[in-house]
Amino acid sequence: MTPSKINKEVVTQRVSWILQMIEAIRELPLQNQTEFLKDRRNVASAESYLRRALEALLDLGRHILAKGFGYPATEYKDVARGLLEKTVLPQEEAALLNKMAGYRNRMVHFYHEITPEELYEICRYHLDEIKQVLDKLIEWLKENREKMDEGI
Repeated sequence: MTPSKINKEVVTQRVSWILQMIEAIRELPLQNQTEFLKDRRNVASAESYLRRALEALLDLGRHILAKGFGYPATEYKDVARGLLEKTVLPQEEAALLNKMAGYRNRMVHFYHEITPEELYEICRYHLDEIKQVLDKLIEWLKENREKMDEGI
């Protein structure tokens, strides 16, 4: 795989999508677990928003690796490893992204094991970790503008 330019439009779309999904989760009744669990639509919404936010974050990382470095990340866990190896993410955020990749895979392949209570806990207490990783990716992109195309 040959490196080329990171597509600004892809970056903008993924960042916007991630932020929309985070905001949608924050609009759910996360202040009280009983209230959250009372309506099963909250659980379904949280699961969908969280999975889509994680997938968009991992896709953004994969795009940076593929275009910026010619690094083929075939699995989501490869994305975290590659971003650390290429010094796009520091150790803390790479470890978080690796954990997120594992959780996303559980959501898709072992969805029946994820309880509504677990989903609530993640949305209530770990949502800022998505933003933390996203902020580091954005920071790296701003510091490495020469790797981006002139789009948008």
